[in-house]
Amino acid sequence: MANGATTRDLRTRNRARVLRRVVVAGETTRADLAAQCHLSAATVTNVVGDLLREGLIEERGSLPSDGGRPIGQIGVHPSGAYFLGADVGEHGVAVELFDLSFERLDREFREGRTRESTPSEIGEALRDAVSAIRARHPGRESRLVGLGLGLPGIVEDTSGSHGGREVVLYAQSLGWPPVHIVELLRADALEVFADNGAKTLATAEMWFGAARGVEHAIVALLGRGIGLGVVSNGEIMRGLASSAGEWGHTKVSVGGPRCRCGAQGCLEAYVGADAILRRWREGGGEPPGSGWRALTALVAAADAGELAAVRVLDETVEVLALALGNLVNLTNPERVIVGGWVGLCLMQSRRAQLEAQVRAAALERPGSQFSLELCRFEGDSVALGAALLPLQRLIDGPMAKVTA
Repeated sequence: MANGATTRDLRTRNRARVLRRVVVAGETTRADLAAQCHLSAATVTNVVGDLLREGLIEERGSLPSDGGRPIGQIGVHPSGAYFLGADVGEHGVAVELFDLSFERLDREFREGRTRESTPSEIGEALRDAVSAIRARHPGRESRLVGLGLGLPGIVEDTSGSHGGREVVLYAQSLGWPPVHIVELLRADALEVFADNGAKTLATAEMWFGAARGVEHAIVALLGRGIGLGVVSNGEIMRGLASSAGEWGHTKVSVGGPRCRCGAQGCLEAYVGADAILRRWREGGGEPPGSGWRALTALVAAADAGELAAVRVLDETVEVLALALGNLVNLTNPERVIVGGWVGLCLMQSRRAQLEAQVRAAALERPGSQFSLELCRFEGDSVALGAALLPLQRLIDGPMAKVTA
């Protein structure tokens, strides 16, 4: 019995290593898998055979070799599995459908009913969006693995009194009470996973983006809120109860502006989108709205020499650089990766200024050891990273073969 369990565990681990590598590579060979996964050729052959039978990978033809037999290529079978990922915010939700090659197949956006939506309103928007996508893709339902949620706040896995696992969202900045994920979304025959949105962004960058193959990195999500994923030894740092990375609520001043969380002097109260635009408005600026258009108008005004806009943008870059410099000193990253729509705007318009000030704010040695990068997915990939949560479940355990 014990030997059987050990053999099954070993097969599961080998399967996970091979399948993950194929998904990340997109296309590879059995020999490359053996070398990269540190497995024997015989083991890889057996695992590849299992994955072919499950319909998760496919043969992709062959490459010529130097005098020997052609080298067979394999890759993911795009229709072998499907995943839903959701970017859940305070103003609405975006739900996206991906195949196993992680090509986005569909997207549905739903706004909340009010400017500051309640958990029940966001839950209703989420249910509507998920239902709309599932209704448009009935033929893919049998291979739909699950739904991942990227959420705005601390996401904790806890053990319930019934002995099962519960996932609870603590969104203090939104003024929400603790929200059990099952209350936010009940989906028939669909397994639901959840994580903080900045961590799902960091996960997407680790799998497919600027943090791929990097052991130590920080991935900053800059939008209306401020989040962070810290990559340490190739893993996302989580802390005791998964609240590590609440960077937006670290303090950058004493007695500074009040943050949405209720405290004063938080980083978010300086470099969150609403805070940036509020300072410009207080200086006499007239932002056209509160989103991307307003922020790019601020940059245009600063470039045109408007003093209030110049002052606000320079202060924003200075405070952000100070906060990133502190992280460089604390974590010694190989890469500092900036994402989110505010991050995209700042990197497009003030990248050189930001990089110079981050290096100046950090100690000389760690400040010389990182590169500053824009997220591969630029403004946002929270939904993509969220869809990787059910993919991880598929990788960790065999999926029963389903007839398409």
